[in-house]
Amino acid sequence: QVQLVESGGGFVQAGGSLRLSCDASGRTFGTYVMGWFRQAPGKEREFVAFITWSTSTTYYADSMMGRFTISRDNYKNTVYLHMNSLKPEDTAVYYCAAGKLSSRAPEQYSYWGQGTQVTVSS
Repeated sequence: QVQLVESGGGFVQAGGSLRLSCDASGRTFGTYVMGWFRQAPGKEREFVAFITWSTSTTYYADSMMGRFTISRDNYKNTVYLHMNSLKPEDTAVYYCAAGKLSSRAPEQYSYWGQGTQVTVSS
């Protein structure tokens, strides 16, 4: 079993920054892809970024590229999402997920955290 716990969400003004963390425990993560997704009220869950655990290959959704950075610390079993130049439309619950495939599709991820709320005011 894999447990994922997100933290770091909160309120921020437009143009500001936040760093989300995802602490992973329960199993080794050498072959897991770690992803970040978000879901705004009334909308479907949306891919944000993923990072492979072993090679640190990263991939971003187009709207986040250049503003968001995903990274990981293998020693701490933690994945981060650094978010800069935040916009009101970035307001959502942000979820961390773990899966076996490098994919933008939520259904490819087997384990999910509880989510952390990010609210960006204009």
